[in-house]
Amino acid sequence: MWKVDLHAHTVYSRDCMVRPEALIRRARAIGLDKLAITEHNNLAGARAAKALAPDLIILGEEIKTTHGEIIAYFLQEEVPRGLSPEETIARLREQGAVISIPHPLDSVRTSAMGLENVLRIIDQVDALEVLNARCVRPKDNEAAAALAQEHGKLVTAGSDAHTLAELGRAYLLMPEFEDTPESFLAALAQAQPQGRVSPFWPHLVSTWAKWRKKFFPIEYGGQKHRA
Repeated sequence: MWKVDLHAHTVYSRDCMVRPEALIRRARAIGLDKLAITEHNNLAGARAAKALAPDLIILGEEIKTTHGEIIAYFLQEEVPRGLSPEETIARLREQGAVISIPHPLDSVRTSAMGLENVLRIIDQVDALEVLNARCVRPKDNEAAAALAQEHGKLVTAGSDAHTLAELGRAYLLMPEFEDTPESFLAALAQAQPQGRVSPFWPHLVSTWAKWRKKFFPIEYGGQKHRA
């Protein structure tokens, strides 16, 4: 069984300072077999990481819709923020992406969809993220798992890492799969969420990263990364 973290960020996200090569080194050190880079509203970070470690990285994007976030894997083109959930899903389906809802019932994060919005599109997505290590309240993850079971949805899990220390805190144990949406979906059917919730301090680091990048942009990959 592979150890797969399906939710992580790098310097290409506004609230993260971690460079892709550092995240890749950490992933290999802790024994991850696959890692999805899911930057906020861009595909550039995942592409940069994929170029460095094509055997390890899954292309992903965490997209802010008008009613919370959607996370996608194996997409080919970036989907912009600010669209409705339905339009976002339609654009992802056109390119054959696998679609999940991250931290769907998180009662603290404003970026979470919440039950009403999740139910509005649950039949249009492939999976729900049922273990997100940045969910402050464990019961929110438990509620997501119960909802996925009730609606017969596949499940995903991830650390939502914005720091190196968080990586691998939550992950899936799942069968090996090829680098295609079809193979990935088949393996997800046998996936087992593992891990634990992170402490609170990484949230403070993310807040600091936004302020740091707002006033002192970070140069990486030929561009300046700002909050």
